[in-house]
Amino acid sequence: MADRTSRPWTRLRQTTAGELLAEFLGTAILIILGCGSVAVAVAGLPGSGRQTGDFGPANWLIIAWGWGLAVTLAVYVAGGVSGAHINPAVTLAFAIRRKFPWAKVLPYWVAQVVGAFAGAAVVLGVYHNAIDAFLAAQNPPTDRPGSLATFSIFATFPAKYFGNGVWGPLVDQIVGTAILVAILAAIIDSRNQAPAANLAPFVVGLIVVAIGLTYGTNAGYAINPARDLGPRLLALAGGWGSKAFPGNGDWFSGYWWIPIVGPLVGGVVGVLIYDFFIGTVLAVRPAPGAEPTPEPGRVPGSADGAGDGTRAEGEALSDADRARSAQAQRSE
Repeated sequence: MADRTSRPWTRLRQTTAGELLAEFLGTAILIILGCGSVAVAVAGLPGSGRQTGDFGPANWLIIAWGWGLAVTLAVYVAGGVSGAHINPAVTLAFAIRRKFPWAKVLPYWVAQVVGAFAGAAVVLGVYHNAIDAFLAAQNPPTDRPGSLATFSIFATFPAKYFGNGVWGPLVDQIVGTAILVAILAAIIDSRNQAPAANLAPFVVGLIVVAIGLTYGTNAGYAINPARDLGPRLLALAGGWGSKAFPGNGDWFSGYWWIPIVGPLVGGVVGVLIYDFFIGTVLAVRPAPGAEPTPEPGRVPGSADGAGDGTRAEGEALSDADRARSAQAQRSE
């Protein structure tokens, strides 16, 4: 029987391709659950007969917690293989400050966007009946190109108070993603108070919940270029027209690029902020529980330093002599 590790598909999985598969699936799960929570709030509950009263603003809690749990579970799925970036902004920030290979950045981005598109396709496939019923129930009935509410299941748009301005939503995305990546850098930093017992994915999800509850209403808190671009492409293919591309609405136009550029800039800003204020400080401080640096010439743990230091020095010289002798014998 042939060794399974010699099979081409197995060998492929052992390379970067295996990491890309993990990023694809992790991002797909993120969108399936995250956009699924928005579909519940927008069309599922109102049309299913399971909502006896209007939740009003409380629907935002469904969305915020839905996205937070989506991130948690996606990280649990993909983290052991690819690190579960599931976000091009995280990938870029790690390439700049965490020695993530630059050669993998573009492939990771592609896998993330394709995974997000696939996840959005699942959401549309499951909820298309609810979406159509929601559209038919409007007064007057509307279609997909005219429905911003159903478009919001898949991609983001700015709040009315921004008007058609660019800087407000762009700064919002920079700040939101900077918060995400800065706290993420703290969570995975083993020199800091990193969560133990495999709780890091759960804490990462709580970051997203916190951002949704504090900054989410400005522009939908995409804070992830793949999270917005993949479903936006699906919405374009699914019939939402110019609301998807170029991102036009009653008070905004050409919005599609802001949830891409903003998070990419914000991710870099976030990791730089963490490293400046915390990371570089930790780098020059002794690790908790580490032995103190001995005085020059003193052996760690010795009481007087003189006799023990001389003896240790002699032992070190003997070891060095034996090593040189062995090397000479090998060269002969």
